[in-house]
Amino acid sequence: MLVAALLVGPVFGAGDQYLGSQVTLGSWTAAASLLSAPWLVLAFALGCTQLRVWRAVGVGLLVTMSALAGYFVMLASPLEGARLSLPALSAWLSSSRWVVVGGLVTGPVFGFLGQRWRTRRAWLSAALVAGALCLEPLSERVTNGPWSGIVSLLEFAAGIALATYFLVRGTSFRKGDRAGAGIRVG
Repeated sequence: MLVAALLVGPVFGAGDQYLGSQVTLGSWTAAASLLSAPWLVLAFALGCTQLRVWRAVGVGLLVTMSALAGYFVMLASPLEGARLSLPALSAWLSSSRWVVVGGLVTGPVFGFLGQRWRTRRAWLSAALVAGALCLEPLSERVTNGPWSGIVSLLEFAAGIALATYFLVRGTSFRKGDRAGAGIRVG
């Protein structure tokens, strides 16, 4: 799974940056590129592949950092029309430090939450990841952040769909547990 994290992460990050630059397709591309919740879902999804906590934390960190690397490489690439100079690079790195710090925290946390969902069907894990998708559009609206009606509605709908999935899977897992048929991997 570490190899998958190293392959999926940069593609995700570069794709996110590239999508944001495609303003000729409409303002929705920039709005979609600015979403944070999909980055959390990425770490969660790869964390779901792990049975051991420390591996899930590591995979969450690795996929998030490799996604950020892909994002930054695409941002500085000729595809984006970038012309790097030492002062521009220094300013760019300085302005991105909090994004990296955030990734250092959220990647492992959401990797862990993914592992907890896989092994225990932990409701808190489900609520946090689905909540991130559902609440990001609301937070953008409340804080006067970037708002794109269709992107926000799609993100909210994805959160509702994910919450429904978690509810169905979590309930069936617990029913199977009570009947003695459920398997908990620890």
